[in-house]
Amino acid sequence: MANNTVDHPPGNSVAEGNHEGDFGVTVMELRGLMELRSGEAVAKIGDTYGDVQGICRRLKTSPIEGLSGNPVDLEKRRTAFGKNFIPPKKAKTFLQLVWEALQDVTLIILEIAAIISLGLSFYHPPGGDMCGAVAGGVEDEGESQAGWIEGAAILFSVIIVVLVTAFNDWSKEKQFRGLQSRIEQEQKFTVIRKGQVIQIPVAEIVVGDIAQIKYGDLLPADGILIQGNDLKIDESSLTGESDQVRKSLEKDPMLLSGTHVMEGSGRMVVSAVGLNSQTGIIFTLLGAGENDEEKKFLGFKKKKKKKKTRKPNAKTQDGIALEIQPLKSEEAAESEEKEEKEEAKTVKKVNVTKKEKSVLQGKLTRLAVQIGKAGLIMSAVTVIILILYFVIDTFGVQRRPWLTECTPIYIQYFVKFFIIGVTVLVVAVPEGLPLAVTISLAYSVKKMMKDNNLVRHLDACETMGNATAICSDKTGTLTMNRMTVVQAYIGDTHYKTVPDPSVIKPETLEIMVNSIAINSAYTTKILPPEKEGGLPRHVGNKTECSLLGLVLELKRDYQPIRDEIPEEKLYKVYTFNSSRKSMSTVLKNSDGGFRMYSKGASEIVLRKCSRILDAQGQPRIFKPKDRDEMVRKVIEPMACDGLRTICVAYRDFPAEAGEPEWDSENDILSDLTCIAVVGIEDPVRPEVPEAIAKCQRAGITVRMVTGDNINTARAIATKCGILLPGEDFLCLEGKEFNQQIRNDKGEVEQERLDKVWPKLRVLARSSPTDKHTLVKGIIDSTVGETRQVVAVTGDGTNDGPALKKADVGFAMGIAGTDVAKEASDIILTDDNFTSIVKAVMWGRNVYDSISKFLQFQLTVNVVAVIVAFTGACITQDSPLKAVQMLWVNLIMDTLASLALATEPPTESLLLRKPYGRNKPLISRTMMKNILGHAVYQLVIIFTLLFAGENFFDIDSGRNAPLHSPPTEHYTIVFNVFVMMQLFNEINARKIHGERNVFEGVYRNPIFCSVVLGTFALQIVIVQFGGKPFSCTALTIDQWLWCVFIGVGELLWGQLISAIPTHHLKFLKEAGHGITKEEIPEEELTEGADEIDHAEMELRRGQILWFRGLNRIQTQIKVVNAFRSSLYEGLENPESRSSIHNFMAHPEFVPLSEEEARIPPIEETGDEIEALPTPCPSVPPPPSPS
Repeated sequence: MANNTVDHPPGNSVAEGNHEGDFGVTVMELRGLMELRSGEAVAKIGDTYGDVQGICRRLKTSPIEGLSGNPVDLEKRRTAFGKNFIPPKKAKTFLQLVWEALQDVTLIILEIAAIISLGLSFYHPPGGDMCGAVAGGVEDEGESQAGWIEGAAILFSVIIVVLVTAFNDWSKEKQFRGLQSRIEQEQKFTVIRKGQVIQIPVAEIVVGDIAQIKYGDLLPADGILIQGNDLKIDESSLTGESDQVRKSLEKDPMLLSGTHVMEGSGRMVVSAVGLNSQTGIIFTLLGAGENDEEKKFLGFKKKKKKKKTRKPNAKTQDGIALEIQPLKSEEAAESEEKEEKEEAKTVKKVNVTKKEKSVLQGKLTRLAVQIGKAGLIMSAVTVIILILYFVIDTFGVQRRPWLTECTPIYIQYFVKFFIIGVTVLVVAVPEGLPLAVTISLAYSVKKMMKDNNLVRHLDACETMGNATAICSDKTGTLTMNRMTVVQAYIGDTHYKTVPDPSVIKPETLEIMVNSIAINSAYTTKILPPEKEGGLPRHVGNKTECSLLGLVLELKRDYQPIRDEIPEEKLYKVYTFNSSRKSMSTVLKNSDGGFRMYSKGASEIVLRKCSRILDAQGQPRIFKPKDRDEMVRKVIEPMACDGLRTICVAYRDFPAEAGEPEWDSENDILSDLTCIAVVGIEDPVRPEVPEAIAKCQRAGITVRMVTGDNINTARAIATKCGILLPGEDFLCLEGKEFNQQIRNDKGEVEQERLDKVWPKLRVLARSSPTDKHTLVKGIIDSTVGETRQVVAVTGDGTNDGPALKKADVGFAMGIAGTDVAKEASDIILTDDNFTSIVKAVMWGRNVYDSISKFLQFQLTVNVVAVIVAFTGACITQDSPLKAVQMLWVNLIMDTLASLALATEPPTESLLLRKPYGRNKPLISRTMMKNILGHAVYQLVIIFTLLFAGENFFDIDSGRNAPLHSPPTEHYTIVFNVFVMMQLFNEINARKIHGERNVFEGVYRNPIFCSVVLGTFALQIVIVQFGGKPFSCTALTIDQWLWCVFIGVGELLWGQLISAIPTHHLKFLKEAGHGITKEEIPEEELTEGADEIDHAEMELRRGQILWFRGLNRIQTQIKVVNAFRSSLYEGLENPESRSSIHNFMAHPEFVPLSEEEARIPPIEETGDEIEALPTPCPSVPPPPSPS
């Protein structure tokens, strides 16, 4: 087994020789080559190019020196082979967003009504008094001509609303793209240019670059391996195969973009970038430029094709199948044609599957649907009452005949009533809710960037506010990740500080320095400090840096040793991984023997040692009892000081014994000779203990999950304040933890886990699976009053599953691998635990901002709807006109969501317990505020409406005829209404019943400017709005009264907050999350996405239609399954549904593992799973455990 390297022909970098000619290989040839796998690829390289060196020569690059980095050369490569950049989908243009905003139903209704109203306003009936009081009351010609103004004003305000919405969407999109590009720019990759190892942004990689790959990398381009140590790759993102693939020059040198390096290291020559790489090809197939709808459709068509191949495991090379879940192999060919047609119809409709909405969005959608329904009923009743009253009054009481020439006038009245109804609906529907959420989240995300949180998924920031548990890594998150060796045990002596080199025997020192220099990744280095007097920079693996630091402290240098033995000369490398917990490197000696250097966790490596170097530097026998003594006297005391202990050892294989069997690792890693044990300190970050105390005050449990040994972990946890003296908490090792939670069969049992996790604070020596098990166990647990919401931090590739499983996954921005970042929701750009606490603060703030907005919005809704409704019923005319309603809608939706959703967070948010998953959005206190303020406002408005003319000594505005000029009376009603909303907006800043509503108001400039701006606009509208706004100018006295009544809101608010909430048991809460009981059984299967129940309600009809289709399909399927499985079962034994399935399911519906969760029509998406009752002919799917 030779090391995977090859000889290097000298001088073939572009810098030398003038290669003006083209490259010796074309894009298409390389693309074709990259589509081959393993053996085929090796053969093809051998036939066409001789070896990988041949490819390097044709690409004019040197496997050792890399490219010259000459800009002209790089540019030539970009033109020949493309850039390493996959163009994103085109952003929606502003006009497209405007068009989308226009699709709002209420707006469409308003537009139609306004256009009809416009048209009719130009019609004047011929006869004078024939149509009776209907047309009367017109003082002069000019006023009657102004009938068109109302229609025009409605249209104008609709345009404003649409533009505002579109602008918001547009800025949201822009922010999101900015965020994406920031994430992309921060991604760098290590390449060799001019013999120097440098990091360049991924987009600058070109074909022919020599890239260094290591554990945890996400490969940015396709490449061919030049040299590799123990390289294993996870290609599941491309092939769907979960097994890791071993890469080596002899067997499989092809490395594909988008795959993850799970183990080992190596170098590759980049062979395809951007759209020509395997990931790029898939993107092109998915049609990065097309419309989503078509894209999905294309996906379906491809699925179909794949299905027809009839091989359950067909890996189609066009790559499309890779993105799509495995589908059923039995498919009725007859029903297929029919389905294709059905699909064409349904694809547009059913495209509503979303990734599980965040907790908050779920609650909001349900609330909005409920409010919308109420508003719809109210507006319908309003219109009916108005029309009936008018008809009975005109034709019944006054006994007027219906005259044909008066018809347009009557219709004009009906249109007016209709418009009033629609405005009631507009005010009732809180379309500001989604806007408030978006603004609040976008604002938070922007501000969180400053707090070192790079949010990748918007809803993560709000989920974080509900977090009840944080499972944190130790290294780098709680500690500084600046490792230094502080104690050592060398030659039978335990040194409490790093010893002077003179006290160590030269032979021992020599072998130790060699071992450390060679048996560590060559990418790990200690560089001089950037600033004078700063600390040296640690690059690469921090533990290895500490050992290299020890070498430097012993007055030796590691670089000459590495130069003498470059990576190519290493015979075999066993890289570090989470199961080995050690690393070994083998060198071939000149006499044909081998020497292996090892290092790793002390208790693991010492177990494999049979000798130890004594004070004279000679190996002596090391028995198990010596080992136990050493553990007791050296390792435990080090660990109790919070040090990590690392053992450095070596082993010689004599030449006469022949070459060892390198693949049997256990035999190789035994019989070692211990050189030294060192204690490495990683100091706790100074700000962490306070951050953890804040979390505990906020009701969040912090648990530490680490790979270190239990004593070190316990010491650090005590320093951080995770373990407090005098409390009975569990500190377990991974092994013990597994014994306690698994049954005899080795399966995890939730009941057992529930006994362990509530007290567990430290999990040491844990594997990534332990971490995942713990997180999953806590999330699924139902003990305790509330369900747990878990945040997890991770930096290693192996943390991926736990990060994905957690409600919020934090990845480390500095130490984190690409795989971890890919799986996470938030990236901590400074790797610091305090940033997590900031995220909690922001998350809670988002939740509170939305509750504030709701409290304000619902008060306006209740009042406006009741006023419009009763006003219309009693006076045949809504006191608040359509345009005024739209203005109120604009204040309370767009502007208020801006003002209330951008409150900055305060420390006081961390003093309360988390809300949990099913706390209602509107608490009792908020309900009390909403109803309390509504009472005040209604009393004031009705008093003004029915007695205001006497109070202000003005003409009554009730019962004014059509097109009459606006009255002072109704202007005052409108103005008072708006003033009360403005001052109530200040009340809405507090939702937990606090007294001081002005607290910290100056810290929010947006709020102040919105309130003052609205006030100024209101003055303009009332004084100069005239006919379009149905306003007439008011005197200064009237204005002062209006403002005074508004200020009354603040006093009334104090009165309300004085009433204790717990006496008001009759108040209901609203806006609950979805409780477990409400969800039909089959949805609770693990892995099935949650369905948005509000959308479900709207789509029952569609589901019935599908169900009919499903029945037919199922019947066809049963027949077919019978046919196909009888034949296929005989022909290919691995067919998915063989005869045995029929035995298992007496109903004769073959349900294999992955079919269990797929509803009979795959294309309808997940919604159908929520069918209220399963179809009679289909047995309910068993939940796949």
